[in-house]
Amino acid sequence: MALAVGASFFSPIILKPRAAFASPVACGGGGGNHHAQEAALVRRAAELADKSAGFTSPHPNVGCLVVSGGGGGGGGDVAGEGYLYAQGTKPAEVQAVEAAGERCRGGTAFLNLEPGDCHGDRTAVSALVQAGITRVVIGMRHPLQHLRGNAIRALRGQGLQVDVFGEDLQSKIIEEAQKACRIVNAPLVYKAASRVPFSVLKYAMTLDGKIAASSGHAAWISSKKSRSRVFELRGRSDAIVVGGNTVRRDNPRLTARHGGGHLPMRIVMTQTLDLPEEANLWDISEVSTIVVTQRGARKSFQKYLASKGVEVVEFDILNPRDVMEYFYDRGYLSIFWECGGTLAASAISSGVIHKVFAFVAPKIIGGKNAPSPVGELGMVEMSQALDLIDVCYEQVGPDMLVSGFLQPIPDLTPVIPSADETSAIDPTVTPYDSSIIFFYKTWDPYGAFSNFSPHPIQMPDENGNYATWSTVEHYYQAHKFVGVDNPLAQACVEDIKSAKSPEEAARMGRSVQRWQPDLVRSDWESVKIDVMYRALKSKFSIYPHLNSMLLSTAGSVLVEASPHDLFWGGGREGEGLNYLGRLLMQLRSEFLGETSATSGSSILAA
Repeated sequence: MALAVGASFFSPIILKPRAAFASPVACGGGGGNHHAQEAALVRRAAELADKSAGFTSPHPNVGCLVVSGGGGGGGGDVAGEGYLYAQGTKPAEVQAVEAAGERCRGGTAFLNLEPGDCHGDRTAVSALVQAGITRVVIGMRHPLQHLRGNAIRALRGQGLQVDVFGEDLQSKIIEEAQKACRIVNAPLVYKAASRVPFSVLKYAMTLDGKIAASSGHAAWISSKKSRSRVFELRGRSDAIVVGGNTVRRDNPRLTARHGGGHLPMRIVMTQTLDLPEEANLWDISEVSTIVVTQRGARKSFQKYLASKGVEVVEFDILNPRDVMEYFYDRGYLSIFWECGGTLAASAISSGVIHKVFAFVAPKIIGGKNAPSPVGELGMVEMSQALDLIDVCYEQVGPDMLVSGFLQPIPDLTPVIPSADETSAIDPTVTPYDSSIIFFYKTWDPYGAFSNFSPHPIQMPDENGNYATWSTVEHYYQAHKFVGVDNPLAQACVEDIKSAKSPEEAARMGRSVQRWQPDLVRSDWESVKIDVMYRALKSKFSIYPHLNSMLLSTAGSVLVEASPHDLFWGGGREGEGLNYLGRLLMQLRSEFLGETSATSGSSILAA
């Protein structure tokens, strides 16, 4: 039997031909074939949305198709496509209408997800309206409360017909397509519903259910093809979790190994901190490691890890639920668990595992004391067993990959009233705290403040000629190497300028700075604040809506909530210097006319 290939990290593998997506389904009013065609187009948008997985850090997955003339059910052709590559890059809707050109006029746009507002100016909505789109079909409303329903109301307010799956369009095949939309954005949906990151448990076992021999030897249970697949799955996550036993026994590197792209953080969970002094995970030259442990455990070893650059986080009581809630607060969307049976059982019992990937190798190892993938769950009858949902099977080399959800993906429709609706009903209720405003990811309520936000800026070069930079981050990272009399430094500037996303621009700049410090300009530490200041001032001067958004925060403290960057960000517990927030507050004061400062240097006195 042929199996579908290229399945998403989140999506089930569909064991049926693609043509089945377009088969007629009986619907009221004879609209079965129409529904099938539109469902297939929204599914295609969901497939597009998943294209950046593994190459950039997890983000809202958005895909868009523009169908000319007759629309989805009326015989139109796909005129343009697009997908969001990374936070801070061009919206899928903008890409699709640019690709379609004049064929947008009178056309229909199909999206897997309601547009978000990561620009602060409804760029996606404006692109669809200005292109002449007359109808928009949306697979699901945006899960995040501050974005939910905003674009739908804006589009309808501009006179476009908007049909939302499960609301305006209903049938069995519509329901299945909407489910595909929820699956491709499962991390975002869980973030909105459960306050923990979307967590996937992966393990490889023999046919008799062992993850190692009685001796503990486990290399290798699964095939090379299966291990390559695991590298791909890792790249789709913010972080990988292992336990202390895995570090002691296997000494893993936990790299994605896909030749570039996103590198997930490594997290070690250990009650006692009984870990070896020499371990691959203590090498943080390419990617960071975080060790979470019980408060007070091996203080001397904590100092040793800190000297290696490894972050240690203590918990009063170490358990998977508290750890996942902590990483949720740090902005993580997706976590990949590759731990042993004891920690796996604890994570499942805590309710933080949402999906399972089990690679089953056609091998038998036996052994009364050989470990199994999941330890004691306290179940004594088969009726207590946990049933997987949406179970899928895929042959990977000689192995069989079995996957399924332990918990159904939450259905967030409808949520009434929303925060905005509540505020409209009762003006004394404000949806957001105005005293301290946090921003970090571009999809946060104030995400347009981020240096990663997708706002091109015009900046003069050394000769006074103006050049366009895709984002503030592109400009900032490239200027580490500007003016250095070395062809390699000059090449770095051009490479960073042409990077596809601010995430990749940052990755390039930081990597070269770490490995080739001689290419960094000698005055960088003294000028970097002013470089960022000038770029931010350009951004908030060019875009009136951003200027208005910044001025609207008057009286509030602005905090860049990065838990990793203690210079530009505020840190995990406010220990960061928050220079990005300070610069924005200084700019706000200047724009309000409260100060005559014209240079970012004065912030150093703060």
